Amino acid sequence: MSAPRLRATPLPGIGVQYDLVTREHRHLSVVAHRDGARTVSVYQADDPDSCAQSLRLTGAEAGSLIDALKPSHHSANLLYTTDLGLVAERIEVAAASLWNGRLLGETRMRTETGASIVAVLRRAAAIPSPAPDFRLAGGDTVIVVGTREGVDAAAAILGRE
Repeated sequence: MSAPRLRATPLPGIGVQYDLVTREHRHLSVVAHRDGARTVSVYQADDPDSCAQSLRLTGAEAGSLIDALKPSHHSANLLYTTDLGLVAERIEVAAASLWNGRLLGETRMRTETGASIVAVLRRAAAIPSPAPDFRLAGGDTVIVVGTREGVDAAAAILGRE
């Protein structure tokens, strides 16, 4: 069986559309929007030009789906695990988060969870070792290091709306 062929079509002002026809002759497409969102569409089996279902995903949701589709499934958010039981993970601060616009120190992250925020990714910049007076913003991605339980607790705190 030949390798599947993925066709890319630029969509000016929108992004790029990727089309794939499976070995079962099903047509799938993904539109990669310029803002990081993705639209996944599945076309009808009897009419490959007629869309049966379409789903819009945020950039973070698309990343999770991409990770789940990889042959060796490891969380895309999981950066590193050691024999000491520490993990580093990316956690997004949503625009609707309680912490959007508030100071990092107000989260009491280290006190409440034992996990530490070691960096913040904002747009194309990385802010290493942010101080307690660092102001979080919706769309920030924080890098949290701690035990699995501590990082999960940190994600719960940062996800509060």
